Amino acid sequence: MTPEALATLHAHLLTTLADAPVETRRLFHGRGRCWPGLEQLTVDWLQGVVLVALFKETEQLEALRQMLLQIDWAGVGVRTVALQHRYLPQSTTEWLVGDAIDELTITEGGLRYLIDLGRKQNSGLFLDMRYGRNWVREQAKGQRVLNLFAYTCGFSVAAIEGGADHVVNLDMARGALSRGRDNHRLNGHDLGKVTFLGHDLFKSWAKVTHSGPYDLVIIDPPSFQKGSFLLTKDYQRVLRRLPDLLTAQGTVLACMNDPAFGEDFLIDGVTREAPGLRFVQRLENPPEFPDIDPQSGLKALVFRQG
Repeated sequence: MTPEALATLHAHLLTTLADAPVETRRLFHGRGRCWPGLEQLTVDWLQGVVLVALFKETEQLEALRQMLLQIDWAGVGVRTVALQHRYLPQSTTEWLVGDAIDELTITEGGLRYLIDLGRKQNSGLFLDMRYGRNWVREQAKGQRVLNLFAYTCGFSVAAIEGGADHVVNLDMARGALSRGRDNHRLNGHDLGKVTFLGHDLFKSWAKVTHSGPYDLVIIDPPSFQKGSFLLTKDYQRVLRRLPDLLTAQGTVLACMNDPAFGEDFLIDGVTREAPGLRFVQRLENPPEFPDIDPQSGLKALVFRQG
């Protein structure tokens, strides 16, 4: 990070905030390597709250703070500015403007989500998956849906809003599933149409299969989760189970956000482990997530039986 890079960021923020989004959006995505010197920084608009995330320690930290403090935040409708140090073990958050906030309700596509601020590494909603949630909402009417690695159930909220008959959410983090219940309640959804399984997937295939078969299976795992998931080893273990989980015309949305692997990792894996599925399309990523290499960004691929 250089003084010139900070000047670029300052100008970008002033331009973007002059016409601030109505809903939650990423304002600046340095992680796509399109802005030299800013590769380790992102800025999110959380509807009156701005979250700046720094992913690597920098000698320009104080200069970054001062640049942020120079902006007339109140003049653009911002009441709180947070600087999150993602490179630290606890992802420590500084509150540069306004009071500290533990929880915040945001909207995306007219749907409401409760997110965490200042306490956890991730807020609870990955903004780059916006088009994926939109796609699920459009596809879900009358469907039985399985949401693997459900986290806080963003896909589930989109599916129920889109008219899904039932969604089964599975994640070993029961606290995340509890937040998923909150998200459904925020949107007035019938929880009788939603199942929450707080289990390790690889020890719970019987529970998952028992509620099937499914018209739509969503796979959105972490790239690495100590003791539970390793992308290069475990994704194929999920893919080979798909024939037993899907209906005859079933659809799969397989996702991956590891910059080291391109879409061929998923296409080749499905061809090998579930040859009855054919690749249909890769969903576009939102324009606010530019990447110098499209294969490094989020991959959300659609496969269908037959």
